[in-house]
Amino acid sequence: MAIFLMILTIVFAVLTLASLMAGVVSMGKAGEFNRKYGNKLMRLRVFFQLATVACLVLTVLAYQAG
Repeated sequence: MAIFLMILTIVFAVLTLASLMAGVVSMGKAGEFNRKYGNKLMRLRVFFQLATVACLVLTVLAYQAG
């Protein structure tokens, strides 16, 4: 179970980085894409960060439990 949670943590961390980079690039170009999706990308980043931290906490708890 702990290995699965660690893999899930890594997946969410990569998704966080990808959504952050997409949001920053879209803000840098400041075009129609940014107006349409900029806020959604940043909200998605916050969700992925929450999921990453939650999985990380669960991973630590799973390792401590045995």
